Amino acid sequence: MTAIGADLRRGPFGEGERIQLTDPKGRLHTITLGAGKQFHTHRGYLAHDDLIGAPDGSTVKNTAGVEYLALRPLLSDYVMSMPRGAAVVYPKDAGQIVTMADVFPGAVVVEAGVGSGALSMSLLRAIGAEGTLHSFERRADFADIAMANARAFFGVDHPAWTVTIGDLVDALPETVHPGTVDRVILDMLAPWECLDVVSEALAPGGVLICYVATATQLSRVAEAARDHGTFTEPIAWESLVRGWHLEGLAVRPQHRMHGHTGFLITTRRLAPGVTPPLRKRRPGGGYDVDPDEQTWTPEALGERTPSEKRVRRVRKTVTAGRVTTAVIGQDDAQDTGGSGGPTTPE
Repeated sequence: MTAIGADLRRGPFGEGERIQLTDPKGRLHTITLGAGKQFHTHRGYLAHDDLIGAPDGSTVKNTAGVEYLALRPLLSDYVMSMPRGAAVVYPKDAGQIVTMADVFPGAVVVEAGVGSGALSMSLLRAIGAEGTLHSFERRADFADIAMANARAFFGVDHPAWTVTIGDLVDALPETVHPGTVDRVILDMLAPWECLDVVSEALAPGGVLICYVATATQLSRVAEAARDHGTFTEPIAWESLVRGWHLEGLAVRPQHRMHGHTGFLITTRRLAPGVTPPLRKRRPGGGYDVDPDEQTWTPEALGERTPSEKRVRRVRKTVTAGRVTTAVIGQDDAQDTGGSGGPTTPE
């Protein structure tokens, strides 16, 4: 059986396919091939027809003699240049989530907080056509953008993916049977509010992994998992990625790096009726905050939220299939983390 989207990853370039052009300075340009169309820069243009039918890894020159390398974008390239409403989960974090949560082919996975679909695509790649991914998103406009991005990447609506518009606490019990979920990934502001329904849905030994932006969220979800009594001792970490400059004898770390994007915290579901062993640790004050006085909003956590106008524009563009060009500078492609990112297609 052919893997979903495999036909788009092999063979010569075809009309309607998104490809990535790299210029002599290392700048990346993502274009959608169309018969008779042209890709223009301030230094000439090249015809899309020169690339349609060419093999992956070809080079092509524009009218000014500038040579471009043409390649199909990898998933990591695609998610950094695709249209976005919400901030994407960076590839370094998506890779950690898939590996550390042990997302396997055929797994039943629940994801809450779809955003622009970056993590969803990594999860779909991991579970394959035989798995099941239940994604929950409160905002219909974000869900539309995510599904359009995934459809453009895989070429079809992935058969293993179901997207539900609504709150996880309300919708999860109506979607899955208790004890049938292998993995749960929460990318939301207050994941501790979902521990009851997540605990009920997870099979014994199942993995819960949460992606949070701030240390205050990290502390809160860790204490809530400990207090819940159905999870193992949580483990938390973050990943920092630093590229290296390679040119002759000038081999050194790059000045820019993927810094802090978010924290990951993972724990596993205990068997029913089992209490976690007493964990020896130094005394601490715990998390003594009046929940009535704490407002968990993106603004309170320092996140940059997209304007409603921007989300409407991106949603209209991607659902209509009019995405044409995205440009990423070399520095942007290796920029620091956070909720920013490379240039989004106009």
